[in-house]
Amino acid sequence: MKAIGNYAPGVILCLAIAIPSWFIGKALPVVGGPISAIVFGIVIAFVFPALAAKELCAGRKGWGFAGGVNFTSKRLLQASIVLLGFEMDFFNVISVGKQSLFVMLFTFAMAFLTAYFLGKALKLPGNATTLIGVGTSVCGASAIAATAPVIGAKNEDVSQAISTIFLFNIIAVFIFPALGRAMNMGDISFGMWAGTAINDTSSVVAAGAAWSNMAGDNEALVFATIVKLTRTLMIVPIALFLAVYTSYKRKRESGAGFSFAKVFPWFVIFFAIAALINTFTGLPAEASSALTEAGKFLIVMALAAIGLNTNIKKLISNGSRPILLGASCWVAVAVVSLIVQKIVGI
Repeated sequence: MKAIGNYAPGVILCLAIAIPSWFIGKALPVVGGPISAIVFGIVIAFVFPALAAKELCAGRKGWGFAGGVNFTSKRLLQASIVLLGFEMDFFNVISVGKQSLFVMLFTFAMAFLTAYFLGKALKLPGNATTLIGVGTSVCGASAIAATAPVIGAKNEDVSQAISTIFLFNIIAVFIFPALGRAMNMGDISFGMWAGTAINDTSSVVAAGAAWSNMAGDNEALVFATIVKLTRTLMIVPIALFLAVYTSYKRKRESGAGFSFAKVFPWFVIFFAIAALINTFTGLPAEASSALTEAGKFLIVMALAAIGLNTNIKKLISNGSRPILLGASCWVAVAVVSLIVQKIVGI
């Protein structure tokens, strides 16, 4: 009952936003349910700042929005990705992951080089620069949260990096589908671009869903999701490398404060299991379709929660230097992804 009290208000709020957003997405595929949910969430959080106080009823401890909103933005988002696995062929998952690794090598290198040199030029703290670079190259807030304890980052560095990365997540959801259409991209090339160049999993899924709504199929959404999940796995080697590097640099015990279990994206395992079930068990098409639709609805709910967690004032108050660094890393990764795709003929 206590858990229900902690989570129910926030989950219900996200559900209330997701339902009209879902139908708007059905009626206006160009706009899409994911984008509608983010916009509604941002507007509601801005117009009703009391939500930021995380209290539903003053004086009633535990009955706030925060628990349910955070649960929706993290756990239900992960559940939605697992459900998308029921539409995928496992052999296709492996093929797409392998295909995207070559592009990722170049985008990772560009993100870290840009962060390193521009961070020094802007005189930003080293930890903040590292977190923005990792967040841009790997998977946004998840990578930042995993990397922060490894390098001993301060809370201010983490908050600044996450706010900066999230700003460009929101921008990407709106402009990537439009830019893709302007460049006459196909479903596969857009899925590769979104999966390698957009920071956070939620934003990749949102952009892929918006594109698929316009295209009338799920090919770009599925491809982008697989690419992003492959990219997310890179948290592990990068965090391990930073743990060793930081311990050497500071003469501390290697990996102090590092938890492999916390870093590893376990939901990827369940995504793979879902793909295996769909591939080898002969799951009825109706069941596969129903599970996939449920996953897409959970995506809309999760993005409503992401919007509710967006603090526009805080983003502005962080100053221009982190935003400039984040923008530079993001643009560099997006451009390199397109160039490498063009070279290898994707």
